[in-house]
Parts: sequence; structure tokens; C-alpha cells
Amino acid sequence: MNKFTLTVVAVFLCISLTFAQDTTQENSPNTIENQFVDVVDGSNSYQEFKVIKKTEINKLRANILDTLGTFESKISALNTEIDTQKNEIASLSQNLSKTKEELALSQKKENGIEILGLLTQKATYNTIMWSIIGALLLALIFFIYKFKNSHSVTREAQLKLAETEIEFEKHRQTRIEEQQQLRRKLQDEINKNRKLQG
Repeated sequence: MNKFTLTVVAVFLCISLTFAQDTTQENSPNTIENQFVDVVDGSNSYQEFKVIKKTEINKLRANILDTLGTFESKISALNTEIDTQKNEIASLSQNLSKTKEELALSQKKENGIEILGLLTQKATYNTIMWSIIGALLLALIFFIYKFKNSHSVTREAQLKLAETEIEFEKHRQTRIEEQQQLRRKLQDEINKNRKLQG
């Protein structure tokens, strides 16, 4: 008796499920959630249980598997797209870092001057150049001072030499005059002695 009741209930449920599905399919879109609602609402109840047709469950399972397959293929396509975008981002990051390095190098070259193959900053170059110019000016001033000093010393020495030569010439003249006077005196004495002897 129990089997007979169960069979009658199952047949009754199947018939009501078919009618219920026809009406619900006409009114609502064919989503998985709506299909669940249709299967559950369209099934018959027996005590605490729901009696559902195998064909309906198999159909729902096939629809779910199809939907999952579609989602998996979409996920796979999205993962492929994500990988492609990651590769593009990595490539762009490399290009960006290379561009940044080139920019830093060009800025270094713009802010610097190459001296003997070494790149130095303009401020350092200016400091070095002005230091060299300052040192050369100091050396020039020192040598001009030394030249003027030695020139004045040379002039003084020449003046002293000229004075010494003048004094020497005067002294020589005086000596010559003295010698001439001595010779005259000597000659006078010789002449006197001859007269006395003669």
C-alpha cells in the first residue's frame, strides 16, 4: 500500500510539474535560479520531502553544467587576457624604467660638462674653472710684482753703477792730474839737478 501511494503521488507530481513548468517558463527568464525555482516549485510534496522528476533534475544538471562550462571558458579567456595584460604591463614597466634611466642620463649630461672623458656637473666645472682663473691671476700679479721689484732693483743698481763709474772717472782724473803734477815736479827736480851739475 505504501508503494502504491508513493507511485500515485510521484505520477501526480510529474503531471503537476509539467503544467507548472510550462506556465513558469512562459513568464520568467531562463536563469539557473529561475530553473531551480521552477523545479522546486513545480515538484510535488510528500510529507517533508519534495518529489522531483529525474528528467527535470537531469535537465537542470545539464543546464548548470553548460552554464559552468560557459563560465569556465569565460574565466579561461579572462585569465588569458589578464596574463596578456600582465605581460604588457611588465613590458611597459621595463620600457618606463629604461626611459627613466635615459632621462636621468640626459639630465646629467644637460647639467654637466665632459672634461677629459669625465662627466662633471656645471657647478663643479664652474668652481674648478674660476679657481684656475683665480690662481692664474694671483700668479700673474705675483710675477708682475716680482718683475717690477726686480726692475726697480736693477734700475737702482744701474744708477749706483753709473754713480760709481762717475766717481771712478773723477777719481781716475784726479789720479791722472796728481801723476801729471808729480811728473812735472819730478821733471823740475831733474832739470834743477842738471843745472846744478852743469
